[in-house]
Amino acid sequence: MPKSSPTAASPIAKDETHYGTSVSTNASELNIPGQRRDGATFATEGLQAGLYKPIDTYEGKHRYDPDFDWEPEEERKVVRKIDKRICTWVCLMFFALQLDRGNISQALSDNFLKDLRLNTNDYNYGQTIFYLCFLFAELPSQLISKKIGPDNWIPIQMVSWSLVASMQAFLTGRKSYFACRALLGLIEGGFIPDNILYLSYWYTGWELPARLSWFWVSYQSTQIISAFFAYGILRLRGHNGMEGWRWLFALEGMLTGLIGIVSWFYLPPSPTQTASKFRGKDGWFNEREEKIMVNRILRDDPSKGDMHNRQALSITMFWQCLKDYHMWPIYIIGLTWLIPTTPMTSYLTLQLRSIGFDTFQTNLLTIPAYVLFIFQLLFWTWLSEKLNQRFLIGLMSQIWALPLVVALKVIPAHASPWARFSISTLLVGHPYVHAILVAITSRNAGTVRTRTVASALYNMTVQAGNIVSQNIYRDDDKPLYRRGNTVLIAICVVNFALFIGAKVYYMGVNKKRDEVWNAMTKEEKEQYLETTTDKGNKRLDFRFAH
Repeated sequence: MPKSSPTAASPIAKDETHYGTSVSTNASELNIPGQRRDGATFATEGLQAGLYKPIDTYEGKHRYDPDFDWEPEEERKVVRKIDKRICTWVCLMFFALQLDRGNISQALSDNFLKDLRLNTNDYNYGQTIFYLCFLFAELPSQLISKKIGPDNWIPIQMVSWSLVASMQAFLTGRKSYFACRALLGLIEGGFIPDNILYLSYWYTGWELPARLSWFWVSYQSTQIISAFFAYGILRLRGHNGMEGWRWLFALEGMLTGLIGIVSWFYLPPSPTQTASKFRGKDGWFNEREEKIMVNRILRDDPSKGDMHNRQALSITMFWQCLKDYHMWPIYIIGLTWLIPTTPMTSYLTLQLRSIGFDTFQTNLLTIPAYVLFIFQLLFWTWLSEKLNQRFLIGLMSQIWALPLVVALKVIPAHASPWARFSISTLLVGHPYVHAILVAITSRNAGTVRTRTVASALYNMTVQAGNIVSQNIYRDDDKPLYRRGNTVLIAICVVNFALFIGAKVYYMGVNKKRDEVWNAMTKEEKEQYLETTTDKGNKRLDFRFAH
């Protein structure tokens, strides 16, 4: 049977609810969307009835057809093509972001602080300035992206920050270091939610977590690749009278700028707008492929047809997104969940240098932690979708971190360097559930406008957490940071309550809606769907993912 046959929306059992979208207990009987356990949403009948018809200005409206059918194998081929054309390039751009954002870690191993006459606290202040500026740039960047399109805004960001990153080669001291950190944060802020918004144009809610996991694999792969880059580039110390870290900033900044320039010509605005001089006059997809892409996206999430991809958010829309309290549990988790592991991630190279490893050994010894990180990222993201559990899987990040932070707290000062290396490696290579939380933010938003703002707000809370974490290890507490590790233990314990509490909260909301929805007659449900002014996750037929 074709995947999108109008007759496919058969009645479903209550336990087959697909969370994170609208739901019905009897789809064919009510002429509204039904869902399968595998996450594919059959909104065909609802779209035919005009309940979820896209707006006239929606960029894919000319390919919208509620009666259109296609075979599952056709869709798989289209998704593979999207993976090849879009997802891989987005991962490359994220690689570029992390190359310029994270190379300060390699610079630390090359006496960066000593050369600029800085101490640990100065480094902390610089990182705090970076994350603070990054945080405040998130929402403005996302709003600009929604107005002019992420395909335009993302390359502008990349070229802009590459110039600043390269100019770090000319740092002279504390003030210039702080200034560059501020500029990088302002320009790079919003890049991550901009890319997530862009990917949501191409993928269904069920497909997005896996792609986001590869998004963050590219982030950590950068740490591995940049470690090898640093191993070679830092050996240029002394050439033309420049320290190795100056060469590192200059060369990697230029590489990022090159990727940004190519991205300007490469990125298409949407699935139906891929034709250009650079991409070919006929585009990447034929008419049938475009119809598959548009209709499968709308049948998974009809709200994606509510806005044009160049449509800005009004002040009213923006305010509605901010006050959407159903999203607040995710924001609260975003604020704290990474704090127990972030200090060690930031200080890994300094820790390795302090226990006796030289510059080049230090950069190579960071690689096992990043490999472990990648494995855990892919595994836990896959498992969360396999088991249909998000917050409980997310809790694994704290279950993993707690005993390791306790070990850092109690480890003797005379312990073997390899023992401290092992603990540090395991902590940096923690279960990274960021892709799970980003995907659940997108799913639970329910509308394009809320998804746009919520992605930025979640990332802002993560950056706020980074600001806190950058100031936990202090200069007067080194080298063992006993006081700092005590704070990390306390925060880790709080996170246990937050993950469990978020799951209980969303289960409670879903249960109340089930009670109201199931108590309604068929006629009452039909009338609600035809007349309701409720939007997105405020609809009675919407169920939150948890």
